[in-house]
Parts: sequence; C-alpha cells; structure tokens
Amino acid sequence: MQVLNGEEPRVSRLTDLFRKSKRPLLIPYMTGGYPSFRGCGELLAAFVEAGADIVELGIPFSDPLADGPVIQAASTAALGAGTRPRDVLRLALEVSEAGCPVILLSYLNTILAYGIEEFFADAAQSGVMGVVVPDLPAEEADLLSGAAKGEGIDVVLLAAPTSTEARLKQIAASASGFIYCVSTTGVTGARRILRADLPDFLARLRKFTDLPLAVGFGVSSVEQVRAVGAISDGVIIGSALVQMVAKAGNLADAKREIGAFLRAAGSELARLGSDPV
Repeated sequence: MQVLNGEEPRVSRLTDLFRKSKRPLLIPYMTGGYPSFRGCGELLAAFVEAGADIVELGIPFSDPLADGPVIQAASTAALGAGTRPRDVLRLALEVSEAGCPVILLSYLNTILAYGIEEFFADAAQSGVMGVVVPDLPAEEADLLSGAAKGEGIDVVLLAAPTSTEARLKQIAASASGFIYCVSTTGVTGARRILRADLPDFLARLRKFTDLPLAVGFGVSSVEQVRAVGAISDGVIIGSALVQMVAKAGNLADAKREIGAFLRAAGSELARLGSDPV
C-alpha cells in the first residue's frame, strides 16, 4: 500500500466488501419513501431479510434524467407524499442499523441544494458508505469527492457501454468504491434482453481499474442476475423491484414477491461463488 505524507490512504469500505466476498454481491434498489415512508422501511427490511449484500436507496428527484418511467413514477409518488432527503437518510439509518451496508442514489442538484458538506456529514451519520450520482461527470467528481472522503464515503461514478477508451480511463481515475456499469444505453427499466457486448464493455473498463464493477440498468430476471454475476462483481436490481411494488395488490404481496425474487437471485450468485474456476 502506498503511503503519502506519512499517512496510509483511506481504505474504501465498499471496495473491501466486494473484495472480501467470494461471490458477486446482490444489490437491490428502492426509491426512498415509496410506496410510503413506513412501507419503504418494510420493503428495505425485506431486502435485508432476503439476503441483500448492499441496499441502494434512491433520493426521489423531480427530474430524474437517468431513470425510466417506473422509477420516475415512484419518485413522483414519493415526492407527492412529502418525502425529503432527510427522510431518506432516516431510512438509510434503519438499514445500516439492521447490519446491512447502504448506498444512496442522488442527483447532483439534490446534494447542492442540501449543501455538500452537510449532506455528506449527515449521510455518514446515517451509515451511508457511498453515493451514486448519475449526472456527475467524471471531470467534475472533485466537486463532491473531497467532502465525501472526509466522511469516509465513496462517490460512485457510472460508466456506459458507449464510453470511449479515453472516457473509461477518466472515469476509472476519478472513481472510488466501485464503478456502476450501465448494462445498456438509455434510462433505467426492466429489459427482456441485455446487450450482447456487455462482457466486452466490462473487459474494456477492467483495463483501466482494479475497482469492483457492479452492473445495473435493466436486470429483471433471475437468469439475467446469473448472467451478469458471471462477469461482474455485483448485480444491481432496481426497476424490476419497484415495478413489483407498483403492480402488487398490497404491501404484503409485494414483500413476498420481492423476497422470493431476491432469495432466488442470491442463490444463483452463491452458485457462481462456489463454481470451480
């Protein structure tokens, strides 16, 4: 380990989680405050009970450019019910106190409006290990990384299959914790078929970084979880879970369906970890 100015560099807790795991990590997502504050808390508890390795919790935003209609609708509903960033931090605290690592997804304007220093200080108090910022370009990562690292939090950047070699190199140089790899172009949303060139994309990115690579956007079936887990360090499942909540007749049904899905997904990832190399 390189030592700078007599001090060892900070070891990312997120990176450690990935590297110590013998299998790809299961990372379910839910929009904070959806379908209600209490209901969201119950869903997150169901995530933990079903074996989530990390919970990703979204701060609802009025103009979520990276999100498709399912998560947009959930954000609109959560905002309409009065959900604010501090409410989402309360939910994050519940997850971390339950013993499960938690990361946030937040658009940049939310953090700026909150106040950068205050946001990361409060996030740290809530047990947050990382913040995914979908609209933060790699060249502007320094806007947040200083305050974040001061609180022991990683700023997680996104990389897309359409990124050039130069762009991937820049993302790798600015990223921390892990890199959120977009499985397809466009916005979030469940998809029947993922890109055939996804393995090539991850291979290109791995040339520039030894950070863990987690794949999200479009993963919607247990079969896709296994396929993605076979080539990555973590699988992020978002819209498919939010859609289960939207379509369920009640919260109890949603929790049962989500629990069954996540347990099946976790079993597939466990098999990958036990398969001989």
